[in-house]
Amino acid sequence: MPEVLDYDRAAWRIGRAMLVIAAAGTAAAFAAGGWKWGAGFFLGSLISGLNYRWLRGLVETLGGNGRPKRRRGLLLGLRYLLLGAAAYGIVRFSSISPPAVVAGLFVLTAAVFVETIFEIVYARK
Repeated sequence: MPEVLDYDRAAWRIGRAMLVIAAAGTAAAFAAGGWKWGAGFFLGSLISGLNYRWLRGLVETLGGNGRPKRRRGLLLGLRYLLLGAAAYGIVRFSSISPPAVVAGLFVLTAAVFVETIFEIVYARK
C-alpha cells in the first residue's frame, strides 16, 4: 500500500526542484543568449520562487498549520499588482530579455511536474 502524501516532504522536494531547474535554466539561458537572457531567466525564477513562497503560506494558513495574518492577506491580495509592476519595470526600464523572464516564471510549474512524476513513480512501489 502506498504511503500517504506528506505535504512537508512534497513542498521540500518542490523547493529543491525549483532551485535545480532555476540554476540549470539560468546557465542554459546564459549560454544560449548571453547575460540578458541569463539575467532574465534568473529574475523570472526569483519571481516564481516568491510566488511559491506566497502560495505555500496560503496553503499553510488555510490548512490550519499557520495562523492567519492581516499582513499575509494583504500581500496575497496585492500579489498580482506587485508582479505586474515588476513586469512593467522589466519591459520598460531594463535591457534584459522579457521572453527569458517569462520562461523563468514557469520554474514553479516545472517543479510541480517533477514532483507529480516523482509521486506517480513512488506510488507504484
